[in-house]
Amino acid sequence: MRGRFITVEGIDGAGKSSQIAHIVELLRSRGLEVVSTREPGGTRLGERLRELLLHEPMNLETEALLMFAARREHVAQVIEPALARGAWVVCDRFSDATFAYQGGGRGLDLHKIAQLEDWVHGKLQPDLTLVFDLEPEVAAGRLARAGNAPDKFEREQTGFFARVRAAYQARAANDPKRVRLVDADRLPHAIRDDVEALVRGLLQS
Repeated sequence: MRGRFITVEGIDGAGKSSQIAHIVELLRSRGLEVVSTREPGGTRLGERLRELLLHEPMNLETEALLMFAARREHVAQVIEPALARGAWVVCDRFSDATFAYQGGGRGLDLHKIAQLEDWVHGKLQPDLTLVFDLEPEVAAGRLARAGNAPDKFEREQTGFFARVRAAYQARAANDPKRVRLVDADRLPHAIRDDVEALVRGLLQS
């Protein structure tokens, strides 16, 4: 039986990491094989491309092409084989992130992104996408308190993240069955309860 594919999205600072760990734990407690991975990255080549994408300045179209190059390797080497053997895949970002960041944030033509999406992973789409929705100002405060060295995306201004957030919201409005917004401006346990309910819904489907 083919596995299921869950992706987790949101602007930087929305609090995805701890919730991803909880999703993985929840699924494994049901006896499922779970592959937890990330984008850009997830493969040896993908991780090398990640370093370039997060830290090197480049042309916008180059950025999008490299994102999808890393994604193609990821799909071929990790995601599709895992799903084929019945594993569940939980991925920190996927193509919705490219529509949001390179499309919404940077203004790349969405038609170009859609063409790359169709080429790179065809009919493969997540079964469930959780978008952690948060005001950019709140997210920026969280990043500042974390004290980590910011990458080139995390150094962007609030207006950039407002556009990214709006793009995610548009994705959810256009595909409400797959893309579910989760209010990330709450206590962690309240967010976790909503996430659990959505994942359990997929488990029962």
